Amino acid sequence: MLILRVATGVSLATAAHLAADFSHTSQLLERCLIIGVVVLLWIGLWTPIAALLQAVILIAIINAGHRFDPSLLVAAALGLALAMLGPGAWSLDAQLFGRKRIV
Repeated sequence: MLILRVATGVSLATAAHLAADFSHTSQLLERCLIIGVVVLLWIGLWTPIAALLQAVILIAIINAGHRFDPSLLVAAALGLALAMLGPGAWSLDAQLFGRKRIV
C-alpha cells in the first residue's frame, strides 16, 4: 500500500505540473490544494478522502484541457483504487485509528 500511495501522489504531482500554467498567479490556491493532497497521500493521513480528491482534481484537469491524455485517466483510476483499498499498515491512519481488516 505504501508503494500505491507514493505512486498516486507522484502521478498527481506530475499531472498537475504538466497541466499548470505558471504565468498566472491566480492558480496559487489550486497548487496549494494539490500539494496538500499529495502530502496527505504520502503520509497516509485521511487516505480515502485524499485519494478521492486526487481523482476529482485529475478529472477536472482532463475536462479543462484541450487535449485528452490517457495517462491522466489512468492516474485518476489509481486514485479511485486507493480510495477503495484504504491506507494500509504503514500510514498515519493505521497508527491513529487502527488497522481494520475485512476477512
